[in-house]
Amino acid sequence: MTTAAKVHGLNGTLVEPDWAPLNVDEVRTLLAEYGLDGVPVIESVSPRPFSAASVVRAGSNRVFVKRHPHAVRDAAGLAEEHAFLAHLLEHGAEVPRVLATQNGTTAVERDGWTYEVHAIPRGVDVYEEALSWTPYRSAAHARAAGVALARLHCAATSYAAPARKVQPLVASFTIFAADDAARAMGRYLAARPALRDNTATRDACEQALALLAPFHAELRPLLPMLPALWTHNDLHGSNLLWSNESERAQATAVIDFGLADRTNAVHDLGHAIERSMVEWLALTDEAAHAPVHYDQLFALLEGYESVRTLTDEERRALAPMAALCHAEFALTEADYFLGVLHSHERARVATEDYLVGRARWWRGAGRTLYEVLQRWAEAR
Repeated sequence: MTTAAKVHGLNGTLVEPDWAPLNVDEVRTLLAEYGLDGVPVIESVSPRPFSAASVVRAGSNRVFVKRHPHAVRDAAGLAEEHAFLAHLLEHGAEVPRVLATQNGTTAVERDGWTYEVHAIPRGVDVYEEALSWTPYRSAAHARAAGVALARLHCAATSYAAPARKVQPLVASFTIFAADDAARAMGRYLAARPALRDNTATRDACEQALALLAPFHAELRPLLPMLPALWTHNDLHGSNLLWSNESERAQATAVIDFGLADRTNAVHDLGHAIERSMVEWLALTDEAAHAPVHYDQLFALLEGYESVRTLTDEERRALAPMAALCHAEFALTEADYFLGVLHSHERARVATEDYLVGRARWWRGAGRTLYEVLQRWAEAR
């Protein structure tokens, strides 16, 4: 259990948070609206950087409290996530139950912040301190993650809500879902003034479009065969709870649906590969090598298909999707850094390192992973 107020930085180190941690007084006032009285005890402080969040004990209740800047999430934005979570629960998925206030709302707006409170699903937070882009502890964990993702997709199949409204920190799939990626990129930027008006971002987008064009060309004819689906878009070890701390533990719940949107199953699976199979943090100006964990990759895919068999078209789409799926996440991070934090330096990392740098890696050293995924699809 951590009580430190440090959060994960862009380079994998712990840094000072942009948002002050939750305090007892604000939590007490908030939880009273949910009918949870008593003096709250803040048991842990989340190291995630984009909001302030804590596990809180209030009397006999133990809940997860999250505070967002209003510019990142308003009540309507959280309602999109909460409706998806309610559907998943109703259809048997192991996900957090969102609590409602005594007035029946699931999000509280106050003083420029937006709050949400979740019941805590069963399981152990084994990867509490783990960063994105670091591997699982074992291939068995990767397989369990694949099982959990497939079950989530099965539960989401009948959820027909439209795609989310424009807001920061949502991993959408619109640019490379279009026949004309350049025109779709223009629409994406136009809807986000902080990106549209930033010359460095526009330049990075042009570079990324050129680098990613061959992957889009391979994906484009398969797009009509990829059914739309609400997806998680951020599956990695620390967004799962586990049955125990052993290397054979099973995933008991999927958490943190902040990046969720209406995309497709292959997009979500591509993100799961991108998040944990490639050690992106090893890429530096001096080192072009990023280790790829192929044992975990195959375990993830085997676990997924033990629950939900991919179609031939979905398998063939996985390699190009893995190369493309990170683009809009990099841009939505840049939108957050520019529009909310007003940090050009961090936006530069998102666009030059995450967007362009990874596109360049897929065209170079990452071609091996690309071909491995192609051969896997052909063999299946």
